[in-house]
Amino acid sequence: MSKYLIPAVCAMALLFGACRREEKPQGNDYRVIEGKTMGTYWRVTYTDSLLRNFQQDIDQLLVDINMDISTYIDSSTVSRFNLATDTIHLDENRNRHFLSNFNMGREAFEESGGSFDLTIMPLVNYWGFGYTSKKPVTAVDSLVIDSLMQFVGMDKVSLHKQPDGVWVLTKTLPGVQLDFGGTGQGYGVDAISELLEGRGISHYLVDIGGEQRSSGQSPRGDDWRVGINVPKEDSGERDIQVAVPLRRQAVSTSGNYRNYYEVKGVKYSHTIQPHTGYPERNTLLSASVFSATCLKADAYATAFMVLGLDKAYELAERLPDIEAYFIFSNPQGDMQVRYTDGLREWMQQTEVK
Repeated sequence: MSKYLIPAVCAMALLFGACRREEKPQGNDYRVIEGKTMGTYWRVTYTDSLLRNFQQDIDQLLVDINMDISTYIDSSTVSRFNLATDTIHLDENRNRHFLSNFNMGREAFEESGGSFDLTIMPLVNYWGFGYTSKKPVTAVDSLVIDSLMQFVGMDKVSLHKQPDGVWVLTKTLPGVQLDFGGTGQGYGVDAISELLEGRGISHYLVDIGGEQRSSGQSPRGDDWRVGINVPKEDSGERDIQVAVPLRRQAVSTSGNYRNYYEVKGVKYSHTIQPHTGYPERNTLLSASVFSATCLKADAYATAFMVLGLDKAYELAERLPDIEAYFIFSNPQGDMQVRYTDGLREWMQQTEVK
């Protein structure tokens, strides 16, 4: 399920030019800070009348988040649960990052009919996309996959709050493991955005590995704009399918065109179908989701890649607080686009010809 660092959306922050009205922040007032996290980059563009540098604050915040949700850190909260026999206890404040990701994952699981599933970790590891050694599967063993399927399903985990305020997370089998790869980067974007807003910053663009959230105006004095990449294996960050305004909202894109491997002519992607245990194969090349929070956009972008075009489009139209942009392949192998009604006006104005 994890996207594992697909840079599917690139920022088009347009860091030049003057503003249209004097009350707008000037382009040269913006600063860019960046670093590394979750196996990829983070980048923040913002303006601050006090000229503060939030580099250390953001770095520390991301360390704290990873200590809750990263499967690559043995001592993280999620790793403790994955190694536990049955139960771990969680503190509402100290483990708020874990709880936020878990609750979003549970919601996406229910809305998507199980196509988004946090318990997919054993299968992600088997197929070589997890925290274990990344070895391509050269000979698929259906018996092993069947044996791992017993650990998959959100019915295998339960979370409840005790009278003393402590949360208890329990698994039905020792082999049940969680994977926050489908929510972690989006959550990190939201956490940084909230940090900035808590410091009085109202004009910013936050980007973690292509997951983005914006507020206010860009350095040019108008809407922030982001580009959705052409979903091809050899495409670069500047190969843009469409550029759209991002108006105080977030966007996340998931796709199979970069994180995959090929064995004997067969391609295996990182998008694992929780209902079968095998990498999902459908005509959907990428799914970009727009929402108020990047956490929600991240989760549903992942779910949509599992659902496939028709079911994903139906769900996106039904959910009241998201919009989606899909790139898919038709029977002739040509690249096609479909998007929800809420994006129609934007897309008609901004699609790259």
